[in-house]
Amino acid sequence: MIEKRDFYIDGKWVAPQDGREYQVINPSTEEPCTVISLGGQADVDAAVAAAKAALPGWIATPPEERIALMEKLVEIYKNRAEEMAQAISTEMGAPIDLARSAQWGAGYSHMKNFIKAAKDFKFIKPLGDHAPNDRIIYEAVGVVAMITPWNWPMNQVTLKVGAAVAAGCTMILKPSEESPLSAVLFAEMMDEAGFPAGVFNLVNGDGQGVGTALTGHEDVDMVSFTGSTRAGIAISKNAADTLKKVHLELGGKGANLVFADADDKAVKRGVQHMMNNSGQSCNAPSRMIVEASAYDQAVETAAEVAGKIAVGPANEEGNHIGPVVNESQWGKIQDLIQKGIDEGARLVAGGTGRPEHLNRGFYVKPTVFADVTPDMTIAREEIFGPVLSIMKFESEEQAVEMANDTVYGLTNYVQSQDGARRNRLAKQLRSGMVEMNGESRGAGAPFGGMKRSGNGREGGVWGIEDFCEVKAVSGWSND
Repeated sequence: MIEKRDFYIDGKWVAPQDGREYQVINPSTEEPCTVISLGGQADVDAAVAAAKAALPGWIATPPEERIALMEKLVEIYKNRAEEMAQAISTEMGAPIDLARSAQWGAGYSHMKNFIKAAKDFKFIKPLGDHAPNDRIIYEAVGVVAMITPWNWPMNQVTLKVGAAVAAGCTMILKPSEESPLSAVLFAEMMDEAGFPAGVFNLVNGDGQGVGTALTGHEDVDMVSFTGSTRAGIAISKNAADTLKKVHLELGGKGANLVFADADDKAVKRGVQHMMNNSGQSCNAPSRMIVEASAYDQAVETAAEVAGKIAVGPANEEGNHIGPVVNESQWGKIQDLIQKGIDEGARLVAGGTGRPEHLNRGFYVKPTVFADVTPDMTIAREEIFGPVLSIMKFESEEQAVEMANDTVYGLTNYVQSQDGARRNRLAKQLRSGMVEMNGESRGAGAPFGGMKRSGNGREGGVWGIEDFCEVKAVSGWSND
Protein backbone atom coordinates (compact mmCIF):
# COMPACT_ATOMS: atom_id res chain seq x y z
CA MET A 1 0.00 0.00 0.00
CA ILE A 2 1.39 3.40 -1.00
CA GLU A 3 1.07 6.06 1.70
CA LYS A 4 0.91 9.72 0.61
CA ARG A 5 -0.64 11.47 3.58
CA ASP A 6 1.24 14.79 3.44
CA PHE A 7 0.40 17.96 1.53
CA TYR A 8 2.80 20.26 -0.34
CA ILE A 9 2.47 23.75 1.13
CA ASP A 10 4.91 26.68 0.94
CA GLY A 11 7.67 24.58 -0.57
CA LYS A 12 7.53 21.78 2.02
CA TRP A 13 5.76 18.46 2.57
CA VAL A 14 3.68 18.91 5.69
CA ALA A 15 1.34 16.76 7.74
CA PRO A 16 -2.36 17.66 7.53
CA GLN A 17 -3.73 19.94 10.22
CA ASP A 18 -7.33 18.93 9.62
CA GLY A 19 -7.05 15.63 7.74
CA ARG A 20 -8.72 12.24 7.69
CA GLU A 21 -7.58 9.11 5.90
CA TYR A 22 -8.95 8.05 2.54
CA GLN A 23 -8.24 4.83 0.66
CA VAL A 24 -7.84 5.02 -3.10
CA ILE A 25 -9.21 1.92 -4.83
CA ASN A 26 -7.48 0.33 -7.81
CA PRO A 27 -10.40 -0.03 -10.27
CA SER A 28 -8.83 -3.05 -11.96
CA THR A 29 -8.83 -5.10 -8.77
CA GLU A 30 -11.23 -3.30 -6.40
CA GLU A 31 -8.43 -3.39 -3.81
CA PRO A 32 -7.01 -0.34 -1.97
CA CYS A 33 -3.78 0.85 -3.56
CA THR A 34 -3.04 4.14 -1.79
CA VAL A 35 -3.79 5.96 1.43
CA ILE A 36 -4.01 9.76 1.33
CA SER A 37 -5.34 12.46 3.63
CA LEU A 38 -8.42 14.50 2.87
CA GLY A 39 -7.69 17.98 4.18
CA GLY A 40 -9.89 20.59 5.79
CA GLN A 41 -10.26 24.33 6.29
CA ALA A 42 -6.98 24.75 8.21
CA ASP A 43 -5.00 23.08 5.42
CA VAL A 44 -6.70 25.22 2.79
CA ASP A 45 -6.03 28.38 4.80
CA ALA A 46 -2.34 27.49 5.08
CA ALA A 47 -2.01 26.79 1.35
CA VAL A 48 -3.87 29.97 0.34
CA ALA A 49 -1.76 32.05 2.74
CA ALA A 50 1.42 30.61 1.20
CA ALA A 51 0.19 31.36 -2.32
CA LYS A 52 -0.85 34.88 -1.34
CA ALA A 53 2.51 35.61 0.25
CA ALA A 54 4.40 34.32 -2.80
CA LEU A 55 2.30 36.27 -5.30
CA PRO A 56 4.07 39.68 -5.35
CA GLY A 57 7.49 38.14 -5.95
CA TRP A 58 6.20 35.69 -8.55
CA ILE A 59 4.32 38.34 -10.52
CA ALA A 60 7.51 40.43 -10.53
CA THR A 61 9.60 37.50 -11.79
CA PRO A 62 10.50 38.13 -15.45
CA PRO A 63 8.58 35.85 -17.85
CA GLU A 64 11.89 34.46 -19.11
CA GLU A 65 12.69 33.11 -15.64
CA ARG A 66 9.24 31.55 -15.28
CA ILE A 67 9.67 29.92 -18.68
CA ALA A 68 13.11 28.58 -17.70
CA LEU A 69 11.59 26.90 -14.65
CA MET A 70 8.91 25.32 -16.81
CA GLU A 71 11.56 24.07 -19.22
CA LYS A 72 13.31 22.43 -16.28
CA LEU A 73 9.99 20.94 -15.16
CA VAL A 74 9.41 19.45 -18.62
CA GLU A 75 12.76 17.69 -18.51
CA ILE A 76 12.01 16.24 -15.08
CA TYR A 77 8.55 15.18 -16.26
CA LYS A 78 10.13 13.47 -19.25
CA ASN A 79 12.73 11.68 -17.13
CA ARG A 80 10.06 10.37 -14.73
CA ALA A 81 7.63 9.31 -17.46
CA GLU A 82 7.34 5.68 -16.40
CA GLU A 83 6.60 6.61 -12.78
CA MET A 84 3.83 8.90 -13.95
CA ALA A 85 2.36 6.32 -16.30
CA GLN A 86 2.32 3.67 -13.56
CA ALA A 87 0.65 6.07 -11.11
CA ILE A 88 -2.11 7.01 -13.55
CA SER A 89 -2.70 3.40 -14.60
CA THR A 90 -2.97 2.23 -10.99
CA GLU A 91 -5.21 4.97 -9.64
CA MET A 92 -7.77 5.46 -12.42
CA GLY A 93 -7.47 2.37 -14.60
CA ALA A 94 -5.92 3.61 -17.83
CA PRO A 95 -4.25 0.65 -19.58
CA ILE A 96 -0.50 1.04 -19.16
CA ASP A 97 0.15 1.56 -22.88
CA LEU A 98 -2.44 4.37 -22.94
CA ALA A 99 -1.00 5.79 -19.72
CA ARG A 100 2.49 5.86 -21.24
CA SER A 101 1.32 7.49 -24.46
CA ALA A 102 -1.79 9.67 -24.35
CA GLN A 103 -2.16 10.12 -20.59
CA TRP A 104 1.48 11.01 -19.87
CA GLY A 105 1.89 12.56 -23.31
CA ALA A 106 -0.96 15.02 -22.87
CA GLY A 107 0.85 16.64 -19.95
CA TYR A 108 4.15 16.73 -21.83
CA SER A 109 2.69 18.32 -24.96
CA HIS A 110 0.65 20.91 -23.05
CA MET A 111 3.70 22.11 -21.12
CA LYS A 112 5.78 22.28 -24.31
CA ASN A 113 3.01 24.26 -25.99
CA PHE A 114 2.77 26.68 -23.05
CA ILE A 115 6.51 27.29 -23.23
CA LYS A 116 6.19 28.15 -26.91
CA ALA A 117 3.13 30.35 -26.32
CA ALA A 118 4.75 32.13 -23.36
CA LYS A 119 7.86 32.98 -25.36
CA ASP A 120 5.70 34.80 -27.90
CA PHE A 121 3.20 36.27 -25.43
CA LYS A 122 3.15 40.08 -25.20
CA PHE A 123 2.34 41.01 -21.62
CA ILE A 124 2.48 44.69 -22.57
CA LYS A 125 1.31 45.83 -26.00
CA PRO A 126 0.07 49.03 -27.67
CA LEU A 127 -3.65 49.69 -27.90
CA GLY A 128 -3.26 50.92 -31.46
CA ASP A 129 -1.80 53.59 -33.73
CA HIS A 130 -4.62 55.96 -32.79
CA ALA A 131 -3.47 56.00 -29.13
CA PRO A 132 0.36 55.97 -29.08
CA ASN A 133 0.54 56.49 -25.30
CA ASP A 134 -1.92 53.72 -24.39
CA ARG A 135 -0.88 50.26 -23.36
CA ILE A 136 -2.74 47.04 -22.65
CA ILE A 137 -1.13 45.03 -19.83
CA TYR A 138 -1.87 41.35 -19.21
CA GLU A 139 -1.39 40.87 -15.49
CA ALA A 140 -1.67 37.66 -13.47
CA VAL A 141 -5.15 37.25 -11.99
CA GLY A 142 -3.57 36.32 -8.65
CA VAL A 143 -4.09 33.28 -6.41
CA VAL A 144 -5.77 30.46 -8.33
CA ALA A 145 -7.58 27.43 -6.93
CA MET A 146 -7.30 24.52 -9.36
CA ILE A 147 -9.67 21.57 -9.07
CA THR A 148 -8.95 18.74 -11.48
CA PRO A 149 -10.70 15.46 -12.39
CA TRP A 150 -9.56 11.86 -12.44
CA ASN A 151 -10.19 10.92 -16.07
CA TRP A 152 -7.18 12.65 -17.68
CA PRO A 153 -5.14 13.63 -14.61
CA MET A 154 -2.03 15.16 -16.17
CA ASN A 155 -3.91 16.61 -19.11
CA GLN A 156 -5.93 18.78 -16.76
CA VAL A 157 -3.23 19.53 -14.19
CA THR A 158 -0.77 20.78 -16.81
CA LEU A 159 -3.39 22.80 -18.69
CA LYS A 160 -3.93 24.76 -15.48
CA VAL A 161 -0.47 24.82 -13.95
CA GLY A 162 1.26 25.62 -17.25
CA ALA A 163 -1.00 28.59 -17.91
CA ALA A 164 -0.67 29.84 -14.32
CA VAL A 165 3.13 29.63 -14.38
CA ALA A 166 3.30 31.52 -17.67
CA ALA A 167 0.89 34.22 -16.48
CA GLY A 168 2.59 34.69 -13.10
CA CYS A 169 -0.16 33.31 -10.87
CA THR A 170 0.37 31.37 -7.66
CA MET A 171 -1.78 28.31 -7.13
CA ILE A 172 -3.34 25.65 -4.95
CA LEU A 173 -4.10 22.34 -6.65
CA LYS A 174 -6.82 20.04 -5.39
CA PRO A 175 -6.72 16.95 -7.59
CA SER A 176 -9.50 14.41 -7.58
CA GLU A 177 -9.29 12.13 -4.57
CA GLU A 178 -9.67 9.28 -7.09
CA SER A 179 -6.36 10.16 -8.81
CA PRO A 180 -4.04 11.71 -6.21
CA LEU A 181 -0.90 9.66 -6.92
CA SER A 182 -0.14 11.40 -10.20
CA ALA A 183 -0.71 14.82 -8.64
CA VAL A 184 1.60 14.09 -5.70
CA LEU A 185 4.24 12.94 -8.19
CA PHE A 186 3.75 16.16 -10.15
CA ALA A 187 4.19 18.18 -6.95
CA GLU A 188 7.49 16.38 -6.38
CA MET A 189 8.54 17.46 -9.86
CA MET A 190 7.57 21.09 -9.21
CA ASP A 191 9.70 20.98 -6.08
CA GLU A 192 12.62 19.38 -7.91
CA ALA A 193 12.43 22.03 -10.64
CA GLY A 194 12.96 24.74 -8.04
CA PHE A 195 9.78 26.80 -8.16
CA PRO A 196 9.81 29.36 -5.32
CA ALA A 197 8.05 28.36 -2.10
CA GLY A 198 4.34 29.13 -2.19
CA VAL A 199 4.02 29.38 -5.96
CA PHE A 200 2.59 25.86 -6.20
CA ASN A 201 0.73 24.15 -3.37
CA LEU A 202 -1.14 20.84 -3.23
CA VAL A 203 -3.90 19.92 -0.80
CA ASN A 204 -5.75 16.64 -1.28
CA GLY A 205 -9.41 16.54 -0.38
CA ASP A 206 -12.93 15.95 -1.61
CA GLY A 207 -15.24 18.45 -3.24
CA GLN A 208 -17.44 19.01 -0.23
CA GLY A 209 -14.47 19.72 2.04
CA VAL A 210 -11.38 21.19 0.40
CA GLY A 211 -13.22 22.07 -2.81
CA THR A 212 -15.83 24.15 -1.01
CA ALA A 213 -13.22 25.81 1.22
CA LEU A 214 -11.11 26.79 -1.78
CA THR A 215 -13.84 28.04 -4.07
CA GLY A 216 -15.36 30.26 -1.40
CA HIS A 217 -12.08 31.52 0.06
CA GLU A 218 -11.83 35.31 0.16
CA ASP A 219 -8.11 35.27 -0.73
CA VAL A 220 -8.56 33.12 -3.84
CA ASP A 221 -8.84 35.33 -6.93
CA MET A 222 -9.82 32.67 -9.47
CA VAL A 223 -11.16 29.14 -9.60
CA SER A 224 -10.24 26.89 -12.52
CA PHE A 225 -12.38 23.76 -12.38
CA THR A 226 -12.72 20.73 -14.63
CA GLY A 227 -15.43 18.20 -13.83
CA SER A 228 -19.16 17.65 -13.94
CA THR A 229 -21.69 20.31 -14.84
CA ARG A 230 -23.47 19.70 -11.53
CA ALA A 231 -20.29 20.47 -9.58
CA GLY A 232 -19.53 23.45 -11.80
CA ILE A 233 -22.88 25.01 -10.94
CA ALA A 234 -22.27 24.47 -7.22
CA ILE A 235 -18.80 26.02 -7.48
CA SER A 236 -20.15 29.05 -9.33
CA LYS A 237 -22.70 29.64 -6.58
CA ASN A 238 -20.11 29.25 -3.82
CA ALA A 239 -17.67 31.59 -5.56
CA ALA A 240 -20.29 34.27 -6.25
CA ASP A 241 -20.10 35.87 -2.79
CA THR A 242 -16.48 36.90 -3.39
CA LEU A 243 -16.97 37.76 -7.10
CA LYS A 244 -13.90 35.77 -8.06
CA LYS A 245 -13.22 34.74 -11.63
CA VAL A 246 -14.53 31.23 -12.35
CA HIS A 247 -13.28 29.14 -15.29
CA LEU A 248 -15.26 25.97 -15.96
CA GLU A 249 -14.51 22.97 -18.18
CA LEU A 250 -17.56 20.73 -17.79
CA GLY A 251 -19.47 17.89 -19.41
CA GLY A 252 -20.26 17.08 -23.00
CA LYS A 253 -22.52 15.05 -25.28
CA GLY A 254 -20.65 15.30 -28.55
CA ALA A 255 -22.40 14.66 -31.85
CA ASN A 256 -20.52 12.88 -34.64
CA LEU A 257 -22.26 13.68 -37.94
CA VAL A 258 -21.54 10.94 -40.46
CA PHE A 259 -22.63 11.71 -44.01
CA ALA A 260 -23.02 9.16 -46.78
CA ASP A 261 -19.88 10.49 -48.48
CA ALA A 262 -17.71 9.98 -45.37
CA ASP A 263 -14.49 8.05 -45.81
CA ASP A 264 -14.49 4.28 -45.31
CA LYS A 265 -12.93 4.47 -41.83
CA ALA A 266 -15.21 7.17 -40.42
CA VAL A 267 -17.51 4.87 -38.45
CA LYS A 268 -14.68 2.71 -37.13
CA ARG A 269 -12.79 5.83 -36.11
CA GLY A 270 -15.85 7.19 -34.32
CA VAL A 271 -16.43 4.00 -32.34
CA GLN A 272 -12.80 3.71 -31.30
CA HIS A 273 -12.70 7.36 -30.29
CA MET A 274 -15.83 6.86 -28.18
CA MET A 275 -14.40 3.80 -26.42
CA ASN A 276 -10.96 5.32 -25.80
CA ASN A 277 -10.16 5.75 -22.08
CA SER A 278 -13.22 3.55 -21.43
CA GLY A 279 -15.46 6.37 -22.65
CA GLN A 280 -14.34 8.63 -19.81
CA SER A 281 -13.72 11.81 -21.80
CA CYS A 282 -15.87 14.91 -21.78
CA ASN A 283 -15.24 15.41 -25.50
CA ALA A 284 -16.18 11.85 -26.48
CA PRO A 285 -18.30 11.53 -29.67
CA SER A 286 -21.11 9.76 -27.83
CA ARG A 287 -23.91 10.46 -30.34
CA MET A 288 -23.21 9.11 -33.84
CA ILE A 289 -25.78 10.76 -36.12
CA VAL A 290 -25.75 9.06 -39.51
CA GLU A 291 -27.29 9.98 -42.87
CA ALA A 292 -30.22 7.66 -43.64
CA SER A 293 -28.73 6.10 -46.78
CA ALA A 294 -25.61 5.04 -44.86
CA TYR A 295 -27.31 4.19 -41.59
CA ASP A 296 -27.73 0.41 -41.77
CA GLN A 297 -24.12 -0.14 -42.82
CA ALA A 298 -22.90 2.22 -40.11
CA VAL A 299 -24.80 0.28 -37.43
CA GLU A 300 -23.39 -3.00 -38.69
CA THR A 301 -19.85 -1.62 -38.76
CA ALA A 302 -20.14 -0.03 -35.32
CA ALA A 303 -21.40 -3.25 -33.76
CA GLU A 304 -18.56 -5.20 -35.37
CA VAL A 305 -15.89 -2.73 -34.22
CA ALA A 306 -17.22 -2.57 -30.66
CA GLY A 307 -17.42 -6.33 -30.50
CA LYS A 308 -13.70 -6.60 -31.22
CA ILE A 309 -12.61 -4.14 -28.53
CA ALA A 310 -10.88 -6.05 -25.75
CA VAL A 311 -11.38 -5.22 -22.07
CA GLY A 312 -8.80 -6.03 -19.43
CA PRO A 313 -6.72 -4.98 -16.42
CA ALA A 314 -4.88 -1.68 -16.59
CA ASN A 315 -1.50 -3.18 -15.70
CA GLU A 316 -1.50 -5.45 -18.76
CA GLU A 317 0.14 -4.18 -21.93
CA GLY A 318 -1.91 -4.14 -25.10
CA ASN A 319 -4.51 -2.27 -27.09
CA HIS A 320 -7.50 -2.81 -24.80
CA ILE A 321 -9.71 -0.63 -22.63
CA GLY A 322 -9.53 -0.80 -18.86
CA PRO A 323 -12.10 -0.43 -16.10
CA VAL A 324 -14.05 2.71 -15.30
CA VAL A 325 -12.85 4.61 -12.28
CA ASN A 326 -14.98 3.35 -9.37
CA GLU A 327 -18.01 1.41 -8.24
CA SER A 328 -20.29 4.43 -8.22
CA GLN A 329 -19.45 5.26 -11.83
CA TRP A 330 -19.84 1.61 -12.84
CA GLY A 331 -23.31 1.49 -11.29
CA LYS A 332 -24.39 4.71 -12.99
CA ILE A 333 -23.28 3.38 -16.39
CA GLN A 334 -25.10 0.08 -15.83
CA ASP A 335 -28.28 1.96 -14.95
CA LEU A 336 -28.05 4.06 -18.11
CA ILE A 337 -27.44 1.02 -20.33
CA GLN A 338 -30.54 -0.59 -18.82
CA LYS A 339 -32.42 2.67 -19.36
CA GLY A 340 -31.51 2.56 -23.04
CA ILE A 341 -32.92 -0.97 -23.30
CA ASP A 342 -36.05 -0.06 -21.36
CA GLU A 343 -36.74 3.02 -23.50
CA GLY A 344 -36.60 1.00 -26.72
CA ALA A 345 -33.15 1.56 -28.18
CA ARG A 346 -31.79 -1.44 -30.11
CA LEU A 347 -28.77 -2.99 -28.40
CA VAL A 348 -26.31 -4.14 -31.09
CA ALA A 349 -23.16 -4.62 -28.97
CA GLY A 350 -22.34 -4.99 -25.30
CA GLY A 351 -24.99 -4.51 -22.64
CA THR A 352 -25.21 -4.70 -18.87
CA GLY A 353 -22.82 -6.52 -16.58
CA ARG A 354 -19.10 -7.17 -16.75
CA PRO A 355 -17.46 -8.86 -19.74
CA GLU A 356 -17.75 -12.63 -19.26
CA HIS A 357 -14.05 -13.23 -18.52
CA LEU A 358 -13.89 -10.58 -15.77
CA ASN A 359 -15.69 -11.07 -12.46
CA ARG A 360 -13.86 -8.43 -10.42
CA GLY A 361 -13.01 -4.84 -11.26
CA PHE A 362 -15.17 -2.03 -12.61
CA TYR A 363 -15.28 -3.24 -16.20
CA VAL A 364 -17.97 -2.24 -18.70
CA LYS A 365 -18.75 -3.96 -21.98
CA PRO A 366 -18.18 -1.71 -25.04
CA THR A 367 -21.82 -0.98 -25.80
CA VAL A 368 -23.57 0.31 -28.92
CA PHE A 369 -27.24 1.26 -29.26
CA ALA A 370 -28.96 1.80 -32.60
CA ASP A 371 -32.36 3.41 -33.36
CA VAL A 372 -31.84 5.95 -30.59
CA THR A 373 -34.22 8.91 -30.67
CA PRO A 374 -33.43 12.41 -29.38
CA ASP A 375 -35.83 12.11 -26.45
CA MET A 376 -34.17 9.01 -24.97
CA THR A 377 -32.15 9.34 -21.77
CA ILE A 378 -29.00 7.89 -23.38
CA ALA A 379 -29.20 10.58 -26.08
CA ARG A 380 -29.40 13.38 -23.55
CA GLU A 381 -27.35 12.47 -20.47
CA GLU A 382 -23.57 12.28 -20.33
CA ILE A 383 -22.88 8.61 -19.59
CA PHE A 384 -19.09 8.84 -19.17
CA GLY A 385 -18.55 5.23 -20.10
CA PRO A 386 -18.00 3.14 -23.27
CA VAL A 387 -21.55 3.56 -24.57
CA LEU A 388 -22.36 4.85 -28.07
CA SER A 389 -25.81 5.95 -29.28
CA ILE A 390 -26.49 5.84 -33.04
CA MET A 391 -29.22 8.02 -34.56
CA LYS A 392 -30.48 8.70 -38.08
CA PHE A 393 -30.92 11.96 -40.04
CA GLU A 394 -32.53 12.69 -43.41
CA SER A 395 -31.11 16.13 -44.28
CA GLU A 396 -28.20 18.37 -43.40
CA GLU A 397 -30.57 20.76 -41.64
CA GLN A 398 -31.95 17.95 -39.48
CA ALA A 399 -28.43 16.80 -38.66
CA VAL A 400 -27.53 20.26 -37.34
CA GLU A 401 -30.77 20.46 -35.38
CA MET A 402 -30.14 17.06 -33.75
CA ALA A 403 -26.52 17.86 -32.97
CA ASN A 404 -27.43 21.17 -31.31
CA ASP A 405 -30.37 19.67 -29.39
CA THR A 406 -28.42 19.31 -26.14
CA VAL A 407 -27.62 21.42 -23.10
CA TYR A 408 -23.94 20.74 -23.78
CA GLY A 409 -21.61 22.37 -26.28
CA LEU A 410 -18.07 21.04 -26.00
CA THR A 411 -16.97 19.13 -29.13
CA ASN A 412 -18.81 18.10 -32.27
CA TYR A 413 -17.48 16.03 -35.15
CA VAL A 414 -18.17 15.97 -38.89
CA GLN A 415 -17.36 13.20 -41.39
CA SER A 416 -17.80 14.24 -45.03
CA GLN A 417 -15.71 14.60 -48.17
CA ASP A 418 -17.62 17.76 -49.15
CA GLY A 419 -15.43 20.69 -48.07
CA ALA A 420 -18.12 23.32 -48.48
CA ARG A 421 -20.48 21.28 -46.30
CA ARG A 422 -17.82 20.84 -43.61
CA ASN A 423 -17.24 24.59 -43.50
CA ARG A 424 -20.97 25.30 -43.28
CA LEU A 425 -21.39 22.84 -40.43
CA ALA A 426 -18.37 24.14 -38.54
CA LYS A 427 -20.09 27.52 -38.34
CA GLN A 428 -23.53 26.14 -37.42
CA LEU A 429 -22.63 23.62 -34.72
CA ARG A 430 -22.96 25.16 -31.25
CA SER A 431 -19.81 23.92 -29.58
CA GLY A 432 -16.45 25.29 -28.56
CA MET A 433 -14.66 22.81 -30.83
CA VAL A 434 -15.43 21.06 -34.11
CA GLU A 435 -13.19 18.27 -35.42
CA MET A 436 -13.64 16.98 -38.94
CA ASN A 437 -12.61 13.80 -40.78
CA GLY A 438 -10.52 12.53 -37.89
CA GLU A 439 -8.16 15.49 -37.96
CA SER A 440 -7.12 16.51 -34.45
CA ARG A 441 -6.87 20.14 -33.45
CA GLY A 442 -3.38 21.60 -33.74
CA ALA A 443 -0.89 22.15 -30.93
CA GLY A 444 -1.90 25.09 -28.77
CA ALA A 445 -5.49 25.19 -30.03
CA PRO A 446 -7.94 26.34 -27.33
CA PHE A 447 -9.94 23.69 -25.48
CA GLY A 448 -13.34 24.65 -24.08
CA GLY A 449 -17.06 24.77 -24.62
CA MET A 450 -20.25 26.76 -24.44
CA LYS A 451 -23.67 26.29 -22.86
CA ARG A 452 -23.49 23.81 -19.95
CA SER A 453 -20.07 22.63 -21.08
CA GLY A 454 -18.62 25.65 -19.33
CA ASN A 455 -16.73 28.83 -20.10
CA GLY A 456 -13.17 29.93 -20.74
CA ARG A 457 -10.48 28.26 -22.82
CA GLU A 458 -7.46 26.16 -21.94
CA GLY A 459 -4.23 25.67 -23.87
CA GLY A 460 -1.78 27.89 -25.70
CA VAL A 461 -2.21 31.65 -25.85
CA TRP A 462 -5.89 31.43 -24.88
CA GLY A 463 -5.00 29.49 -21.75
CA ILE A 464 -2.51 32.12 -20.63
CA GLU A 465 -5.00 34.91 -21.30
CA ASP A 466 -7.60 33.20 -19.12
CA PHE A 467 -5.23 33.42 -16.14
CA CYS A 468 -4.72 37.14 -16.67
CA GLU A 469 -6.58 40.35 -15.98
CA VAL A 470 -6.50 43.00 -18.70
CA LYS A 471 -5.31 46.40 -17.56
CA ALA A 472 -5.76 49.52 -19.75
CA VAL A 473 -3.11 52.23 -19.22
CA SER A 474 -2.95 55.74 -20.67
CA GLY A 475 -0.04 58.20 -20.55
CA TRP A 476 2.58 55.50 -21.03
CA SER A 477 6.08 56.93 -21.42
CA ASN A 478 7.86 56.00 -24.64
CA ASP A 479 11.22 57.32 -23.40
